[in-house]
Amino acid sequence: MRTNNKPAFALAVIAGLIALAGMFTISMIYGAKDTSARDVWLALTSHAVGEQLTVLRELRLPRETAGMIVGAALGVAGAVMQGLTRNPLADPGLIGLSAGAYAALAFSIAMLPALGYFGMMVACFVGAALGAILVLGIGAARRGGMSPIRMVLAGSAVSAFLFAVAEGIGLAFKISKRVSMWTAGGLVGTTWEQIGTIAPFIGAGIAGAIVLGRALTLLSANEEAAIGVGLRTGQVKFVLYAAVVVLTGASVALIGNMAFVGLMIPHIVRYIVGTDYRKVVPMSAIVGAIFMLAADTISRTAIAPYEAPMASVIAVMGLPFFLFIVRKGVKTTL
Repeated sequence: MRTNNKPAFALAVIAGLIALAGMFTISMIYGAKDTSARDVWLALTSHAVGEQLTVLRELRLPRETAGMIVGAALGVAGAVMQGLTRNPLADPGLIGLSAGAYAALAFSIAMLPALGYFGMMVACFVGAALGAILVLGIGAARRGGMSPIRMVLAGSAVSAFLFAVAEGIGLAFKISKRVSMWTAGGLVGTTWEQIGTIAPFIGAGIAGAIVLGRALTLLSANEEAAIGVGLRTGQVKFVLYAAVVVLTGASVALIGNMAFVGLMIPHIVRYIVGTDYRKVVPMSAIVGAIFMLAADTISRTAIAPYEAPMASVIAVMGLPFFLFIVRKGVKTTL
């Protein structure tokens, strides 16, 4: 269904928004304690009180709102990374960004316990940037430059190292339980204050990626051609990498490490709208939000009244997808 037709893209966006609204409703209704569509409507549109309405307003609404924001962030981050590197295996969780942010988070908890949520988010930005620098540096160190498989191998090695650093910090400072809670990833206990802190940064990162969609399309096709048409590739790359760092760091600060989302979503979106990143980026935000809501709903209902780790739920879906892409010989058109 590849198309460059504007009306078709508009229909895809409308369909995506309708699906997002439907998934949001489902995620609000179902959980350890099921509610009804009427309860959801009353919780969102009235000041009525009641136990069910309190659960919806105080627990599920901020949780699902955060899920949409983070899903959009990871979907866009993955699309940008795949476009910049022309690597169908690129994903913030697979190439060191998430692990770097996680290590920085552990360091902040141990060394700067009085640091507020905003400070921890900034630390995650720094950690994500360092993780990306390590992976890109190691992957490009050998003659022949960066290849898709080399990037994944470098990302796996750096991620393993940074996760070990985080766990080591947890053991040394006796904060293992607090640090490891972030490993599973999840939206439990999300507050409006946390959402208010990360939302402006994620919004700015997504907006920057959308604005530079045309430039990203040129870079993903041929960097020499992009230079030939006057594109300032160095500046564009810097802004796009900065957007990925912000999107990944903010996501890790809220829900911890979450691999595979940024890998899967862009592939799904490119099948729907084609390879023009002016369309891929906004659709990745919509589809990423839908996917995260679905994953959260499954994690809350699969073994209710207990909750499965969301990272495990996503890994069950993401690992076969990753193997499928590898099996295709990483020849997916970007």
